[in-house]
Amino acid sequence: MKKNVGNTDKLIRLLIALLIAVLYFTDLISGTLAIVLGVVALIMVVTSLLNFCGFYAIFGISTCKTKEVK
Repeated sequence: MKKNVGNTDKLIRLLIALLIAVLYFTDLISGTLAIVLGVVALIMVVTSLLNFCGFYAIFGISTCKTKEVK
């Protein structure tokens, strides 16, 4: 797997996952919405840790900074 998730993208994903967790544990979301958002949060955390996003790979997107070759 080629790295395609940059540092800023990782931080945003982790913050969104944290926000979803806070909403769940403060009982602001529940039921089916909580399950769906929980799965989304889990996917965001995993893609952040792996530095790879399948959707980015499909569409050819990369938020990683590339090093210039001189």
